[in-house]
Order: sequence, then C-alpha cells, then structure tokens
Amino acid sequence: MNYTPEELKAKLTGGLIPATPVPFDREHRFHERAHEAYVSFMSSQPVAGIAVWAHSGRGLLLDDETSRRVLQHWRQGVADKPLIAGAGSSNSTSATLSMASAAADYGADALLVYPPFWLKDEEQRDSLIVEHHERVSKIGLPLIVFYLYEAAGGVRYSTTVLNELLSLPNVIGIKMATLDSVMTYQDVSRQIQSQHPDKLLITGEDRFLGYSLRRGANAALIGMGAVCCDLQAELIGAHYAGNAERFLELSDLVDQLAEVLFIDPMEGYIGRILCALSQLGVIPADAANDPWGPPLTQHEIDNIANVLNSLNAFA
Repeated sequence: MNYTPEELKAKLTGGLIPATPVPFDREHRFHERAHEAYVSFMSSQPVAGIAVWAHSGRGLLLDDETSRRVLQHWRQGVADKPLIAGAGSSNSTSATLSMASAAADYGADALLVYPPFWLKDEEQRDSLIVEHHERVSKIGLPLIVFYLYEAAGGVRYSTTVLNELLSLPNVIGIKMATLDSVMTYQDVSRQIQSQHPDKLLITGEDRFLGYSLRRGANAALIGMGAVCCDLQAELIGAHYAGNAERFLELSDLVDQLAEVLFIDPMEGYIGRILCALSQLGVIPADAANDPWGPPLTQHEIDNIANVLNSLNAFA
C-alpha cells in the first residue's frame, strides 16, 4: 500500500524493523526455499516493518534477479507491514536512482538511502550529498536517511548537511548505525530532539540497543532484529511503557545476543545471523551461507548456540 510520510512514521514509531538477511547455499546460489520459509516465519513475528536490501541483506551486492525475488517474496508474504528497501550504489547517483525505482516498482513502501560514500572526498561534498538525496526523493516514496559508520562504507555527515537532509519533505527520519561511536549518536540525537522533533530517530545500534532507546530512538532498524524478534520487540515495549525493571532485564539479555553476533571481523555478522536462524530451525543448515562474508569458526558457532540456549530461544 502507499503510505504518506506521516502514516509511515505512525506505523514505525515504537517498533522493531528487522534488517533481513538473504540465505544462500554452499555454492553461493540464492536459497529460494529457505528464503520463503524465513518470510513465512517472520510474518508472525512482532515487528513494525521489514527492511530489505540493507547491508544485512547485501543490497548493494545482489544481482538484479535475486534482488527482485527477495523483495517480491517479502511483499507477498508480509503484505500488512511497511516494506523499506535500501537504495544506493558503489559509485553514482544514477545507479542509486535505478535501484530506488526498482524498489518502488516491486512494491516497497519507503527507501533507506545508503550514504553516497564516493562523494566523501569531493570538494563540494556537502552540497553534492544533499543533491543526491533530493534526486532520490523525487522517486516519490518516503525516505530514511542512513548514517553509517565510515568503515562500513558510510560518510560522516556534518550538522549542516543533517539539517538539510532532515528538512527534505519526504524524509521521515534517520537510521543511526555508528557501531561504537556513542558520541556521534548522542550528538545526532540531541540535534534531532532540538531541531527536528517531528522526525524519527531510528536506532541501528545493535551493540548498544537499550542505551540508544534511552537516548531518544523512536524505532529500531537492526540486523539483530532478524532473529529473536520477540525479545527485542518486548525491550522496545518496556521502554515505551516505562517499565524500568523489565527494560533493564531485557537489555542485558539482548546485549548477550549482540555480543556474539556483532564481533570482529564485523563482516561476519550476516553469516552469524544466518547461523542463528539455522540453529533455531527457521532455515536449513545448508542455507546459512553469506557469499561475501568470512567463514565462521566453530568457536563462533558454539557461542551463538550457547547464547540462544541461555535465552530459551529454542523453546
């Protein structure tokens, strides 16, 4: 369905939005059966929306046919939830516009705009970054700005750039994924609260999820949300309900999960999420492969299993 920016903000506020991974077999072919099983499983989970083609879903690396099938599976399987698609490129605004147009054609309700990192060394980078987002906004879908840490392909947006981006009419908010820069998160949170209180601050901070909620996040769009959704949705709910005791208890549990999924090498987190889904029985073991990430060690696999057991996630 077509959401206005205001309708979409209302749908997402207070909710969990998993950044979903894509399962591949051991020969690095899209595992369609596993993906359909995952979509079916997620259709009953307590989530406010679904994010596809994000970093967790290798959005910038999928071939066109796999991208189409992935998004269409979600559109058909989770028809009652907003579908947010990543839109970006490794080198140009025109390629980003092509990806954004494809997302709209396949049924996406909003776009998560990857940072145009190829502009970071340009002399006029600030004005070019704003122009890039202005052009994407003409696709007509609501936009979420993506503030991603530089080691993962992000760009450090200045205060001025953020003000201009958050003032664009189609922009409903910003997803923050700084990994370990609490200072950056605090600064942007304060800027939004003081200058753009009508915009959503969407946390992408898997490693300090509870704290990011306390510092103003209105929703969570995270890779960790692709697994153990009920735990994280309850954490967000406890925060909004002001149930401090339950919030602290859940925050400690969620941190346990984050601390076995989001570790060095960081690119392995997607494979670790797929491993967790396999251990939970959501997808088969032969579908828990990320073609672009490092292989998991047995130590990592055992740690994931131990934490899932301790969270009673198998029950």
